[in-house]
Amino acid sequence: MTRSRADAQVWTGRFSTGMEYLSWGTGPRTLVWIPGGPGSTLPRGVLLRRVQGQLAPLVQAGFTVWLVSRRRNMPAGHSVEDMAADYAQVIAAEFGGHVDLVVGLSYGGIIAQYLAANDPQCVECVALVLAACEVSDWGKGVDLRMAAALEAGDRSTAGEVLVEYVMPGQRARPVRRLLGPGVGILAAGLLPTGADVLVEGRAEVAFDSRAVLAQVSVPVLLIAAERDRFFPTHLAQETCALIPDCTLVWLAGVGHLRAATSKRIAGHLLGFANRDTAHLGPPGDHDPPPA
Repeated sequence: MTRSRADAQVWTGRFSTGMEYLSWGTGPRTLVWIPGGPGSTLPRGVLLRRVQGQLAPLVQAGFTVWLVSRRRNMPAGHSVEDMAADYAQVIAAEFGGHVDLVVGLSYGGIIAQYLAANDPQCVECVALVLAACEVSDWGKGVDLRMAAALEAGDRSTAGEVLVEYVMPGQRARPVRRLLGPGVGILAAGLLPTGADVLVEGRAEVAFDSRAVLAQVSVPVLLIAAERDRFFPTHLAQETCALIPDCTLVWLAGVGHLRAATSKRIAGHLLGFANRDTAHLGPPGDHDPPPA
C-alpha cells in the first residue's frame, strides 16, 4: 500500500487493489468501514471531521479505523456481490486475511451482507448500519436518478435529488426544482462522479440478499432507523430474521440521513464489538417502532 498524511491525525493512501482509504487510530483492533453510495469518495474537510467525531469513541477504545472506498473503473454489470468480493480481496491482501469488525453504512451495509455470507473468514463480526436485504422502491428510484445525473455531470438534477432526500413527495417538487441548481453547485465538490456511480446505482436496483443471509455464520448487528425511507421497518425486521445470529436495535425518532451521522452509532458498535449486547447505547433505541 501507499500512504501519506491527510492531516495531523489521518493517513490516506491506496491499496494494491487500487481501492483508496483513510485511516486513523493506532489501536490493536482493526475496523474496516464501508461507506455509503451510490458512488464512493473519501470524505474531506467538514465531512471528514464529522466522520472522525462520530467514530472517535471506537478509536479511543482501541480500534484502528480504515475507511475504504470502492474500486475504480468497475465494469458494467459489477454487482453488489462483486463489490463484496473486492473488499474480501483487500482484507486478504492488506490485513492478513482477517479484521475484527466490518461496518457497512447504507450502501456499504448492502455490500457487507455479501461479505459476511460469502467470506466469513475475513471478519470476526459485522455491523450493518441503516441497511437491509433490499432497498425500498422509492430508494432505488431516487438513487438511480442521482447516479445517472452524477455520471452525466448534470448538477441541477443532482441538486434536485439531494433536496428530495430531505423533502420527498410530489408537494415538494416545485421547491426541489427551485433549489436544485444552487444545491447542485454547492455540493459539486463533495459528490462522486464518473461511470462507477452509475454502475453502483444499477447494482443497487438489482440487489436482493435474501437468498444468502441464512449462510451468514458470524455475529451481526443491524442498526435501523425508525423513519428510514430507504430501509423501512419491515425490511429491517425481515433482514434480522433471516440472519442466524443477528441483534437488531433502533435509532428512535430519526430518518436515514440524520441517523447516518448520529453519534449514537458508536455506542452500539462498541457494545457489539465487546460482546455486551445487553448495553447497546441508549435504552430507548432498543424499542421497536410502533407498527
